[in-house]
Amino acid sequence: MPADDRTGGSPWTVLKALQWTADYFKRYRIESFRIDAEVLLAHALNCKRLDLYLRHDQPLNEDERACFKALIQRRIRHEPVAYIVGYKEFWSLRFQVGPAVLIPRPDTECLVEAALKNLPTGAGSNCPDVLDLGVGSGAITVALAHERRECRYWASDCSWPAIYLARENARSNGVAEPIRYFMGRWFDPLRPARVQFDIVLSNPPYIPSGDITRLSPEIRFFEPTGALDGGADGLRHIGAIIAEAHGYLKPGGLLMMEIGFDQRDAVQSLAQKWDVYEPVVFHKDYGGHDRVAQLRKKRLGGRPPRP
Repeated sequence: MPADDRTGGSPWTVLKALQWTADYFKRYRIESFRIDAEVLLAHALNCKRLDLYLRHDQPLNEDERACFKALIQRRIRHEPVAYIVGYKEFWSLRFQVGPAVLIPRPDTECLVEAALKNLPTGAGSNCPDVLDLGVGSGAITVALAHERRECRYWASDCSWPAIYLARENARSNGVAEPIRYFMGRWFDPLRPARVQFDIVLSNPPYIPSGDITRLSPEIRFFEPTGALDGGADGLRHIGAIIAEAHGYLKPGGLLMMEIGFDQRDAVQSLAQKWDVYEPVVFHKDYGGHDRVAQLRKKRLGGRPPRP
């Protein structure tokens, strides 16, 4: 955004600033150039996106232009808009986000939807115990607690900044009370107690290591690599969770994980190594890809894994 107006003396109105910024972002190959311009200008003006068009002819003062220009400079370096403004909407709720956590994505709402189908409704029903492994921003657990407050929730992460952010998001969305937190890698902190749950949920890292460099700059350079990298085949963490989850599930309990769009067959093969799960059920995302793997622990019996 130019420091001054050299286009004939007309003021920098809201509409003019939006038009200029969208064109500028397009030249820098920002994919959602118009939406990003709107979100950032609304943030600079401390208003809603809709208000921009109600105030389209309002001139920007010097402080507003300076603030907006600083946001533009961050965006052309491909910093994600969610990190710039400090929040992202998920499940119609607002979540604080930062470099310590992944930005919640629409595909993960499919995991929330699948879990809700398996959680009872009503205060008079049994209170299931739900564990979220790798809680990140808290998007999954907070969304579930917002819909099913009568359940008991546990959430873990190996990152203290992530747990802190998840707790803040639970508090700001009014569901702090039913969620308990602990820190550690997957099931490690639970190993001495062998606590069992009705549902274990996770959105683990599942991108093959070699694919990380091919991700968009917004993801590759800004989001935490540890929350993305699933090892050479993308299945390191998925396999580890499948191998241990049955020990922490009640008979008939569910393990539900978000997976890569092309990992259905591999996940099915991993599950079949353990004779403690019923056949895997897959749930599709909004693009028609198998996105959620659902494994139910058998109610009786089960043998050690086949070699």
